Amino acid sequence: MLNRNKRFKSQDIAKRSRVSADIVRRELKLLASVDFIKKRGADWVFNPLFKYVSEMEELLINTETLNKQVVVNNLKKVGRVKLVLISGIFIKNKDSRVDMLVVGDNLKRGKIDEEIRKLEAEIGAELVYAVFNTKEFIYRASMYDKLIRDILDFPHEVLIQSKELSTQALKKA
Repeated sequence: MLNRNKRFKSQDIAKRSRVSADIVRRELKLLASVDFIKKRGADWVFNPLFKYVSEMEELLINTETLNKQVVVNNLKKVGRVKLVLISGIFIKNKDSRVDMLVVGDNLKRGKIDEEIRKLEAEIGAELVYAVFNTKEFIYRASMYDKLIRDILDFPHEVLIQSKELSTQALKKA
């Protein structure tokens, strides 16, 4: 439901969901039998005419299913993380440019990507995220970089924040 206008192949669904192809086949068959999804060629798509669309939205989209402490714990493993902001899908704001911002030093980009993929599998949607080292982030904030301003000036939630990167101080930068 978070990917209404996208088409997915069975193998893509298995990879994104981190489940076996057999389980995906079984679940796709079940979802198609109740008209939740439709087959379009070799792809699967959400059926917008599904009769319980509003109830499913309430259940899947409008409830808080993400354990933020798990996100924090997982991101602490990727280097010296100094700031993590969430926005977009995490706070039900469709107008956000990014869903997550990660700032720190000695960050392991591959490990960050791995943790983001885990979150995407749990949430069921692709995340838009930005990663900066501390020096670059502070410079961009001081130069009123549009991306940084859009993140800081609009609704977001802070998950991790060092004293050095106080978002209140950055807003005034």
